[in-house]
Amino acid sequence: MDRMIYLSMAGAKAAMHRQEVLANNLANVSTNGFREEMAAFRAVPVQGSGASTRVYALETTVGYKPDAGSMQTTGRNLDVAMKGSAWMAVQSLEGTEAYTRAGALEVNAEGLLTTASGLQVVGDSGPISVPANASVQIAPDGTVTAKTGNAKPQSIGKIKMVTPETPLARGNDGLFRAAAGDLDADANARLQDGSLEGSNVSPVETMVAMITAARQFEQQMKLITTSEKQEQTASKLLSNNA
Repeated sequence: MDRMIYLSMAGAKAAMHRQEVLANNLANVSTNGFREEMAAFRAVPVQGSGASTRVYALETTVGYKPDAGSMQTTGRNLDVAMKGSAWMAVQSLEGTEAYTRAGALEVNAEGLLTTASGLQVVGDSGPISVPANASVQIAPDGTVTAKTGNAKPQSIGKIKMVTPETPLARGNDGLFRAAAGDLDADANARLQDGSLEGSNVSPVETMVAMITAARQFEQQMKLITTSEKQEQTASKLLSNNA
């Protein structure tokens, strides 16, 4: 009984966590540049005298699906989609450099190029400042040019793009970072202007996985209930024989 309860409890906890991950993925199916989160578990025996039969399912390294999302043509000058394995550098709220594939850019009240969430886009020499009333064009190599009135277009900076050699780690803020710190700019990285990259989450596959996880959780709870009934029956038999 005891072993069944522990195993069922560990399985139910793992199923609940998987359901949380899947729900988060489904909620971000329309988020530009979102990478599907993947959950993994490992079996860990409980240490201690008399606990050798107990095993917990613990969360291990949580990664993400690296496949690119579908390209959506918008025709908007400030919309960019990273090509291949390239990532765009932004300044996080903590002031550190982070990376994203969400390319819906804006010009804030201070004239700085930012993401839709207000994070400053990192340029080759710092923040990219856009002149007032200027029309902006972004070249495939990340070079940003601004044109005001009838004046000639002028380069005002270059978006820093990187190509990580190893997978990045997702932070709680939804941004990605490299374990070794800030990455060097990749001169060969390219982007596509007038487009946005969609989420790489498949709604159909995620819904099927959520149904499967829900059924697994129900099965684990049934095992706990069965174990409880068996223990009650055993206790009743022992009390009658006493």
